[in-house]
Amino acid sequence: MTGQFDKDVKVIRNAIGNQADVRFREIMIKGTKSRAVILYVEGLTDIDLIDSHILRPLMLQGVQEEQRNSFFHSKNIMKNYLTEQLMTVSELQPEPSLKKFVESVLFGKTGLIVEGMQEALIIGAAKGKSRSIEDPISEALLRGPRVGFTERLGDNTGLLRLHGQNESLVLTKFEVGNRVKKDLVLAYMRDIANPKLVEEVSSRIQKIEIDDPMESGYIEQLIEDNVLSPFQQVHNTERPDRVIAGLLEGRVAILLDGTPFALILPVTFSMLLQSPEDYYDRWLPGTFIRVLRFLAAMLALLAPALYISFISYHPGLIPTKLALSITETRQGVPFPSIIEALIMEISIEILREAGIRLPKPIGPAMGIVGGLIIGDAAVNAGIVSPFLVIVVAVTAISSFTIPVYSAGITLRILRFTGMFSAAVLGLFGVVLFFLLVCSHLVRLKSFGVPYVSPMTPYNISEWKDFIIRAPLKMMKKRPSMLKPNDSDRRN
Repeated sequence: MTGQFDKDVKVIRNAIGNQADVRFREIMIKGTKSRAVILYVEGLTDIDLIDSHILRPLMLQGVQEEQRNSFFHSKNIMKNYLTEQLMTVSELQPEPSLKKFVESVLFGKTGLIVEGMQEALIIGAAKGKSRSIEDPISEALLRGPRVGFTERLGDNTGLLRLHGQNESLVLTKFEVGNRVKKDLVLAYMRDIANPKLVEEVSSRIQKIEIDDPMESGYIEQLIEDNVLSPFQQVHNTERPDRVIAGLLEGRVAILLDGTPFALILPVTFSMLLQSPEDYYDRWLPGTFIRVLRFLAAMLALLAPALYISFISYHPGLIPTKLALSITETRQGVPFPSIIEALIMEISIEILREAGIRLPKPIGPAMGIVGGLIIGDAAVNAGIVSPFLVIVVAVTAISSFTIPVYSAGITLRILRFTGMFSAAVLGLFGVVLFFLLVCSHLVRLKSFGVPYVSPMTPYNISEWKDFIIRAPLKMMKKRPSMLKPNDSDRRN
């Protein structure tokens, strides 16, 4: 900025270019002969704030007669008077750089240029459109808070402060994106989280190189340990209560502007099969539902593979009456078990994907009706056996019990690998496939934490919150695998 009003305005107009939504409002400051121009982007700026706290003071109050002589005496006096006495806004800062001034205006701030001042003023009057705080769609609960994150970072950090009312909660801001810059917040508890974990996560965030991190999924993929693993190493959630629970265990969270999904890390496999509702109910129903969920995950992964192996290779292991019943239902089926299983599994996956993409009023109905029609038609046509339809239905329902949608996708992908293993090697192939998955899980780590903790490394004291959910009175320690500064939950 040069302080020459006409020249500065012309340079800024050229820098902004032909932007249809950028507004220039030129005014005269009352009591002076100084001109001023206000710049803002239509749709991103709070017009009421501009009218009440910028235009009104400048045009109606202006410079009083007793201050008029000193107003032009020094540029600092002029700036101080505007910022400290005249402008009734909470966020206001001088900006000498033309580039940063233009960026701020285009990102939703309000800019003010005053004749004679070599610094422009940036006023925090951004007001983007946002939806109201609603019940999380992807993590519905019967019992628990009906509050979910939104797409505005300020709303999300406010929800964290509200749900985690603790002076040790730290929110550190980063800026990510080379072309489209977005704010990112790293959240952790100062007196609980391991400083080495915080430092490692901060280092990976600072190394991110991408044009536009459009969603937290971009951040997740750029900071995870093993990009080739089918298992997610960062947990995503829409629920503030789940984030606070993770922070109180010694984990850290990442919130990105523009998405309602926060990231929690490090993550273990058991976390993906646990729901916040497990802790809101008493420990007996919580344990029962959690054990049921683990069994459902095993069914979702192995049920079709076991069907193929028993039918194709080991019918002698099936009880005689059941084997005769299955044989009778398979009479006339022209395909081997692997082909009929693939037909049904692929059909179910297509229906599931179609149900998600269709409009809400017809999506669920399409999935249910489509599944019934296709299953009944396939049985009547003799393409598949009725027993396989039951197996596929149980498998699909089991996969719906997994609280984290992306974890369910992983099991659905591995299910097909298990089916091919069963088709080639029978039950031995299923066992080999399961052992390979287990060995991969044992070797996998998330930010230095073993993925299958506390199963391995073995720590029986932490099984109180693993497959079972012990009474809250017994859960006195934070997970030792996170190496928290304060391991006692009661402090």
